[in-house]
Amino acid sequence: MIIRNERDTDIEVITEVTIAAFKNHPISNHTDQFIIHALRAAGVLTISLVAEIDRKVVGHIAFSPVTISDGTAGWYGLGPISVLPDYQKQGIGKTLINEGLSLLKDMGAQGCALVGDPNYYKRFGFKNYPELIHEGIPQEFFLILPFTQKIPQGVIVFHDGFKATNYSPVV
Repeated sequence: MIIRNERDTDIEVITEVTIAAFKNHPISNHTDQFIIHALRAAGVLTISLVAEIDRKVVGHIAFSPVTISDGTAGWYGLGPISVLPDYQKQGIGKTLINEGLSLLKDMGAQGCALVGDPNYYKRFGFKNYPELIHEGIPQEFFLILPFTQKIPQGVIVFHDGFKATNYSPVV
């Protein structure tokens, strides 16, 4: 398996991987491909990695900046992350997450936030901190991984691209 930065030639296959990965997901709004497109179009897709096996893109992960109401800077959101159904449960998502988090740390990020299954993401060190919230999301599914001792306080807001419901630019 090779993990690498996305290329322009990967954009269509990233969309296909994302659609396939979330097709039967029980809590998906099936807008993840639109989110990635909107983040890319807005120029805020800070890290976009693909996983390749035998020259086939089988997974993708995105990281983009978030804002925190207390003014703390340097935090990023993880997501969406997608792995083709036939390749799931083989460590591809784990490898994408670890590589992405490593790149965030290398660029001096202060931490990472996500909305997801706490039972899955706790293995990476993500957990719920009551001093940080993401409005409209049950607190137990909003998880953060600080890279320093300082935990911000307030409301985290993901980029408006996360509101995308089609390929139109988010206004």
